[in-house]
Amino acid sequence: MLTLLILISVGLASAHHAGEHFEGEKVFRVTIQDENQVQLMHVLADKVQVDFWKPDSVSQIRPETKTDFRVKAEQVVEVEHFLEKHGLTYEALISDLSKLVTNQFDSQVRATGHSYVKYNTWEKIEAWTEEIAAENPELVSRSVIGTTFEGRSMYLLKVGKAGSNKPAIFMDCGFHAREWISPAFCQWFVKEAVRTYGTENRFTNILDKLDFYVLPVFNIDGYVYTWTTERLWRKTRSTRSGTSCVGTDPNRNFNAGWCEIGASTSPCSETYCGPTVESEKETKALVNFITQNLDSIKAYVTVHSYSQMLLYPYSKSYALTENHVELNTLAKAMIKELATLHNTKYTYGPGATTIYPAAGGSDDWAYDQGIKYSFTFELRDTGRYGFLLPESQIRATCEETMLAIKYLSDYVLENLY
Repeated sequence: MLTLLILISVGLASAHHAGEHFEGEKVFRVTIQDENQVQLMHVLADKVQVDFWKPDSVSQIRPETKTDFRVKAEQVVEVEHFLEKHGLTYEALISDLSKLVTNQFDSQVRATGHSYVKYNTWEKIEAWTEEIAAENPELVSRSVIGTTFEGRSMYLLKVGKAGSNKPAIFMDCGFHAREWISPAFCQWFVKEAVRTYGTENRFTNILDKLDFYVLPVFNIDGYVYTWTTERLWRKTRSTRSGTSCVGTDPNRNFNAGWCEIGASTSPCSETYCGPTVESEKETKALVNFITQNLDSIKAYVTVHSYSQMLLYPYSKSYALTENHVELNTLAKAMIKELATLHNTKYTYGPGATTIYPAAGGSDDWAYDQGIKYSFTFELRDTGRYGFLLPESQIRATCEETMLAIKYLSDYVLENLY
């Protein structure tokens, strides 16, 4: 019994490394009214170490928007003073970050195995990919599409009833390491496919006619780091000579207007585009796989958080896509479907105008390869929890997102030829 208790407490310690060094940290939301206030935010970012949550960097702040950012405990007073002195409208969105980090785990006792309603470590997810493929050979197969910078295997699950030359939808989760709800959704999706095949007509029909390529965690090294060291880490974990700063923002690393707008050339920035286009091994693996399977891939879905948005290209510029009207109509229908379950409100539109301009993204790249249904989900929530969505919201978030994915799947099937 004692051994068990020790094991549980060790597990807890590693799962909750988290709360300790966020003591006294806050997340502020500032309402930006005009260009002058945009400049004030640049001044603040130069003075104080600010972790921008939304948008991803100070360079993306625009008039008539809101910005969410995290501040270290020792700089909270200075930041509040600055905001008040300059008449900026703000609120403490999260007044006790350490509490939220701990509370994302609703239960203090962690399950030993994999769970669909808990956040799982990479080790559990890796074991799960092997297990679900072994238990459902007629529906799921597993392959490795590459390795990460730190040498971990990037597992891809192919989900669908075996058949030749089927059209496919590619879906990835976990681009940004701290967005834990994202990999939780990819796991949920595979579970639902296996659970409902043969019993639910609609999904059975989809799986008979379509394949899904599911990459449960894209940025594995970063994800592992969020469990062991720094819960709010965002980038990859690649290192390079000439800088002590680690990692590249993988969603600025694709060959789609690479590093032109909304990305940084500084290795220390959260939106660092990398030293070259496709510099990251993870990016390269995804590009190679999709390029080799372009004939069959009809839609691309990348899952992020947070904001409750459904975005489509372009983010690299304000230009509209050739099938803009179709994508807009489809996105509107998908979020309408999503809202039918829990009444969760999403906004939708082209990335550049709906959230902010950002070049080098995977959705723009996929679209430019000829995959005309290319979407980015920003899952729950709108800021109350930010990247620290509690486990109690995993089920509802995944259930409603499934509805949008099924709608997209039906649409792809109807518009194939």
